[in-house]
Amino acid sequence: MKTLPRFSFGVGDRFAHEAEAQLAAFERLAAAGIVVAPVWNKSNREHSFIGSEPASVRAAAAAAVAARNWSHPWFVDADHIRLDTVDRFLESSDFFTIDVADSIGRPAADADVRAFVTRHPELAKPLSVPGITKVIRMSEESLAAIARNYLLACREAGEIFRHIQARRGDDIVIEVSMDETDAPQTPPQLLVILALLAEEKIPLQTIAPKFTGRFNKGVDYVGDLAQFEQEFSDDVAVCRFAVQQFGLPESLKLSVHSGSDKFSLYPIIRRVLAVTGAGVHLKTAGTTWLEEVIGLAEAGGDGLALAREIYAYARDHVDEFCAPYASVIDIDRTRLPTQDVVNAWSGSEFAAAIRHVPTHPAFNASLRQLLHVSFKVAAKQGSRYTDLLKANREIVAKQVTDNLYERHMKPLFLQ
Repeated sequence: MKTLPRFSFGVGDRFAHEAEAQLAAFERLAAAGIVVAPVWNKSNREHSFIGSEPASVRAAAAAAVAARNWSHPWFVDADHIRLDTVDRFLESSDFFTIDVADSIGRPAADADVRAFVTRHPELAKPLSVPGITKVIRMSEESLAAIARNYLLACREAGEIFRHIQARRGDDIVIEVSMDETDAPQTPPQLLVILALLAEEKIPLQTIAPKFTGRFNKGVDYVGDLAQFEQEFSDDVAVCRFAVQQFGLPESLKLSVHSGSDKFSLYPIIRRVLAVTGAGVHLKTAGTTWLEEVIGLAEAGGDGLALAREIYAYARDHVDEFCAPYASVIDIDRTRLPTQDVVNAWSGSEFAAAIRHVPTHPAFNASLRQLLHVSFKVAAKQGSRYTDLLKANREIVAKQVTDNLYERHMKPLFLQ
């Protein structure tokens, strides 16, 4: 199987125009001494909203890699795929994020649960996991309860993996995602999940658990930072233990599906990685499209006019755009400015309202989140939107590169 490097970083490029600008940020990081593999990701849902095909992601990424002579590993992620959606990604992707969150909680057969408990008596005894202060204690009953909750989800992950492998062979990276669910997974639960995935013989490179706290789209983490640090550190230790215990790949690492811009978590992740030597995959997803809007606003003229129109339409259709993301956004509608106010803004004022600099007095988190989930408005503009991206390429690219490098990569890997 392909091996994912220690550090990898998922980036979204919904309109397939910013791959070079994104890669420029990875080049700056490499010049500073840290090589991180870019992973371009786009989900089936996003393709359906925009009307694009998975091949467009690989084409844009490959063109950027060739144009900038990037000599390090890079990947294209079939993001949050399931058995009914994976086939359209098989030809163009080499990284597959298998999403089985919907199967969590489907009760497994009692006989299957009992068989798992019988195969793993070591999990029903006190376990001292290096890196975790408290001994992990699971009785046979609690072990069975965890297995009953996750067994069918892990079995589904195995089915999807084998479907991919049968068609793509071993030239792939496999991630399993369990983050889009209601309840976070505890370290004991993660240990059982990894045992179940190992039984499915999945060559797991990354696992994306759900952490406590709010991971809202496009804004910072909301939650207890000390609790997150403990969870992240414990999960790193569980992954390392599971590699030895269950024969999972040595390169197994945590994947943090951040929803973008979890600035307060970056110093925590950096500290844990420095202490443990662990790797990480961070998925930042869709803020690139917001940087495009910021660039168009800063450009003024037709770019600013379109930015205003996009907001006007989004504000008038707020329920439609927010419904698919209701669990990962918190928008205060009283904080959404009227269209008259926005029409009076200069380009720099519009940009300041949505650029994610929380200390800036003009920053408006509700406005940013609404635009984050309203990319379909730009898609409906067709060539008008993409022609403006091309016409204002330099200023748009600067927003994309600076955002990735200054706000994400430096705090996570360097500072």
